Order: sequence, then structure tokens, then C-alpha cells
Amino acid sequence: MLTGVGVAGVAAGLAVASGLPAAASATHPTSPAAALASLLAGNARFRAGRSRHPHQGVADVRRLAAGQDPFAIVLGCADSRVSPEVLFDQGLGDIFDNRVAGNIVDDVVTGSIEYAVAEFAPPVLVVLGHERCGAVAATVETIESGGTPPGSIGALVEALRPAIEPVLHQPGDTVENGVRANVRYQVARLLAGSAIVRDAVAARTLRVVGARYDLDSAAVTLL
Repeated sequence: MLTGVGVAGVAAGLAVASGLPAAASATHPTSPAAALASLLAGNARFRAGRSRHPHQGVADVRRLAAGQDPFAIVLGCADSRVSPEVLFDQGLGDIFDNRVAGNIVDDVVTGSIEYAVAEFAPPVLVVLGHERCGAVAATVETIESGGTPPGSIGALVEALRPAIEPVLHQPGDTVENGVRANVRYQVARLLAGSAIVRDAVAARTLRVVGARYDLDSAAVTLL
């Protein structure tokens, strides 16, 4: 397990490798509670049709050219309807996005998240699933039919299978049950597989939460 010194060393090395100095932002929340509240407040604005579209101007582009300092990490689905900056009403430099179908945690995604934790120390990390997720639905269909998905879609299904299989016979909508189970599974997988993330959580500088986005209402609900 990496100590605080170890994480700092990783961050220093990454900073040198990237060549990007930190870009301070006086407007970003610095505590896990405040960061999560900011995301949820942005979602409330979005669903009410009152988005502010912050940090999206030419001046922000120029400010951020020197470096970034995101206050949140989001691991979300690649679905075109679930863009974190839009549904959380955030802008350039606010969210360190990681998006892949089924919001799956693997070694590459973990490395990307660890980079952000070590380099920028954002106070919140959200694993965001969504209603009627196509990747989850494909996994349910494959397991139930015993079929074989085409191409590399099979790799996606196999990555989701451990999260979905245990809830296939639970009461309720199978895909919805799978979406929720998958979010919880990926949160647990990330925490189990990353000492960098665990150390930040233990130090109370980072909070990791699972959430679900509703395609019909645009609401984000914590799980």
C-alpha cells in the first residue's frame, strides 16, 4: 500500500511526465461534502432547465491551457445521453472524465483514476451508471440466452458478468437491478484494486460514491 509520501512521489513523477503545472481554481470546492453537493446542485439546475454552463468560455480555455485542477472524477458510461459536464452543469477543467460502456473498472481505467487522484487530489469520485444501460442489457440477454456477442462486445459482457449474474433472479426489472448492482460492484472493485484510492479515502481527502442517472427525469440519485 502506498503511503502519503508514496502518493506524493507518484504525483510529482506524473507532473514531470505530463509537463502540466497545476492550475488553481478559487471556485472549486475542496472538501468531499462540498464537492458532492456542488455536483448534485448542478444536476438540480440541469433538470430544472436552469443550467449555468460555467467555465465554458474562451477565457476558461486560455486559463486552463497552463494546467488543470478538476474537483471531481467521474467514471461513467460511454452512452451519448450521459455526459457528466452536461448533467452536472459543470464546465472545462471541472471534471476528470473516464467513460466506457458499462462504467467498467479495469486496469487502464484504474490507472487513469489513480493518475487524477495522485496528481490533482480531487475530493470526490463518482461511479455513475444509468437507467436502461445498453451494456447491462446486452449482458443480461447474453447470459439468459447463452449466446455469443459479436466482435469484442463479448469482452464487455464478460467484464460485466460478475456484477450482473448474482441479481438475475431478484424481483423487479432485471436490467435496472443489474444497473444498480454494477455500480456497487465497480465501486467495490476500484477500492479493492487501488491502494492510491484507498489511501485517499482513508485520509478523508476523497469520497467515492456510486450513483444512477435517470434518463427520463435527468435526476442523479446516490446509491
